[in-house]
Amino acid sequence: MKNLIPKTAAFHTLGCKLNFAETSTIARQLTSAGYDKVSFDERADVYVINTCSVTDNADRECKFHVKRAQKANPDGLVVILGCYAQLKPEEIAGIEGVDLV
Repeated sequence: MKNLIPKTAAFHTLGCKLNFAETSTIARQLTSAGYDKVSFDERADVYVINTCSVTDNADRECKFHVKRAQKANPDGLVVILGCYAQLKPEEIAGIEGVDLV
């Protein structure tokens, strides 16, 4: 039986072409699992933020986009991935609103 509750996911990518390719792959996987893709500023069940560690503003940019997700849906699941998440997982896990690194 098909799930009657719509599931939505929003994506934001920071950084290089590899990050954009990874985000596209994750978006396709979630779409295949029954999620509808929505704009990052819309209410979504899941927010995926693919981070970059190359920029000087990685920490600030990550926090900014977590706040955007929380503003759109305080109950949404916020997932952080990417090279910044790999380099500083404990730091990112400590950001208010982050559910999964």
